[in-house]
Amino acid sequence: MPPSQSTTALELNNTHSTDERTLGEQIRLVIEQLPASTVSLGEILELVGREGMLLLVAFLTLVFMVPVSIPGVSTIFGAAILLIGISRIFDRTLWLPKRFKERALPADKLRNALEKGLVWIPRLEKISRPHRMAWLAQGRMMNIINDGALILGAVLLMAPFGFIPFSNTVPGIALLFLAVGLIQRDGAAVLLGHLANVASIVYFGVLIGGGGMMIQNMLQN
Repeated sequence: MPPSQSTTALELNNTHSTDERTLGEQIRLVIEQLPASTVSLGEILELVGREGMLLLVAFLTLVFMVPVSIPGVSTIFGAAILLIGISRIFDRTLWLPKRFKERALPADKLRNALEKGLVWIPRLEKISRPHRMAWLAQGRMMNIINDGALILGAVLLMAPFGFIPFSNTVPGIALLFLAVGLIQRDGAAVLLGHLANVASIVYFGVLIGGGGMMIQNMLQN
């Protein structure tokens, strides 16, 4: 029997025996349940399940794995991931502002971007190893550091460089590595997430520095 529309991906993940699903299968299930016309962040949260915050991070970052422009998505999704990081640090239930939670997004464009970005999940699952270098993915201090990295990645994702190639993709990759690593307790994937955050900072620094030099040359001429 197919799952009902109200069944969340997390609930399906917690169903044992014949109905166990991989991370990629859980995300695909959520994509298939998206409404036809428009969808809000609140509706996505209900589909994923309120306890599946890391799954939600992985889901939201898939949009940025492909060069598809959907107005407002980086701000809304970045803010959601930022609040997820804060919620995890303080061990609180996720809270989302009403204006972010209820803002309508084009479901067709979102579904298309998610389906294209979904190819990343099986690739990461192949190279990810549960409990590898697990000390980097668990423990009170590492949890604070890793949740702080989620917040940093979200801030970088929200940076106003959406018109520049890969400006959303690089921090998106960082967040995806962090989410998958924390879900799998794979410290190596978490480490790659931290390195991708550093790469994002370097990339943005180059963009800002290059733009400043260009403006300076224009003013001198």
